[in-house]
Amino acid sequence: MVRFIGEYPAKTDAKGRVFLPAAFRKVLEAEGEQGLVLRQDVFQHCLVLYPESVWGRQLEDLRGRVNQWNSKQQMLLRMFEADAEPIELDSQGRLLISKRKLQYAGIEGDVRFLSMVDRIEIWSKQALEEVKAQNENLGQELEAMFGQPDMQNV
Repeated sequence: MVRFIGEYPAKTDAKGRVFLPAAFRKVLEAEGEQGLVLRQDVFQHCLVLYPESVWGRQLEDLRGRVNQWNSKQQMLLRMFEADAEPIELDSQGRLLISKRKLQYAGIEGDVRFLSMVDRIEIWSKQALEEVKAQNENLGQELEAMFGQPDMQNV
């Protein structure tokens, strides 16, 4: 199963190409992943890069939840799929990000690749720093999510 770890800086060139971090390329190679799919995130102004197998599972899950007789749900599926673009790495390990997606994510040069378990987020450096600054209470949030330890087993 594909598992990415870490955050890595990079820079786009004038054509919108950026090197995929070597650590992420190694994971993809080890898992035999060939294709990638890029789409805009549905919650944040960043991009999400899916290994093809992960993208396939994501679509199957979504498709399985969509009622074919519900026009709103059909539109959600349509819009989710319509934004996706197949991505190939060139011989140097670079991917090309379209101008439209660069503009959506506010990427102008400095980029941050951020692991999200089985997918990779691509952020502008500034946008990721702003999001991190707004979410400084990680420990408190995790404590609230998972609760206090059970004192009987301590």
